[in-house]
Amino acid sequence: MKGIILAGGAGSRLYPLTQVVTKQLQPVYDKPMIYYPLSLLMLGGIKEILLISTTQDIPFFKRLLGDGSQLGIKLEYAVQEHPRGIPEAFLIGEDFIKGDDVALILGDNLLHGDMNFYRKAIKEQTSKENGLNARVFAYSVSDPERYGVVEFDKRSKKVLSIEEKPKAPKSSYAIPGLYLFDSTASERSKKLKPSPRGETEIVELIKSYLADGKLGVSVIDRGIAWLDMGTPRSLLESGEYVGAIEERQGLKIACLEEVALRMGFLNEATFKKTMETIPRSPYKEYLEKILVEIQEKNGL
Repeated sequence: MKGIILAGGAGSRLYPLTQVVTKQLQPVYDKPMIYYPLSLLMLGGIKEILLISTTQDIPFFKRLLGDGSQLGIKLEYAVQEHPRGIPEAFLIGEDFIKGDDVALILGDNLLHGDMNFYRKAIKEQTSKENGLNARVFAYSVSDPERYGVVEFDKRSKKVLSIEEKPKAPKSSYAIPGLYLFDSTASERSKKLKPSPRGETEIVELIKSYLADGKLGVSVIDRGIAWLDMGTPRSLLESGEYVGAIEERQGLKIACLEEVALRMGFLNEATFKKTMETIPRSPYKEYLEKILVEIQEKNGL
């Protein structure tokens, strides 16, 4: 499976913060926002990732992340000149996908907690269990009318309907900005027509799989945090959440180098080489501590 991060857009909800620095490079406690969706793809075992952003912002992402080799992954970049809808990611990334399954995550989404539900969903997606070719995630919220909503049979997990910001939601389960699709997502996206706001809609792409009986749903377990970091309030709350967890546990959320080491993308030797490029800082001291802990665990 390959991964796509959609990190374009004007970031108008965060203006004037985004006048100079794009939304996905804004700080969320101690790391740039883009670290959080990127780490999630890596935690799913995904090593080939396409980052889509604007012409003016891609050089900043490249300066921050490079080609991904220091993390044991392969990062590519592509331009979305103007926001034309989330499904455009599959048109821009058509050659990148090349017949593979793909996980798409929006660049302002943070998921944190036990990721077993996520890894299980990826396994089911790639194996096409029950003949399902796409999968959405369901997250219980108190205000589902603000989101895309999925209605499903809780016993069989059969999807019954998908609605975008319904006035009378049929369920309390919102769809986070993380989706799993097969390679037909590109062809399906080509057939979508723009909505009244001038963009193609991800809900319509999802509905095309539902109409074919090919859509599955994975419920996000209770206790998992999902935060949309795209508004001033949610950006602040996300930073406070990350800060509280990290200060209490002494463990970092979305530390890319740590994720790469624990996932086996880097061995101890390549991890040490990556650390050599990091300036002396609390971040580097944390990575040194993690390496010692792993060496002690392995009896080295």
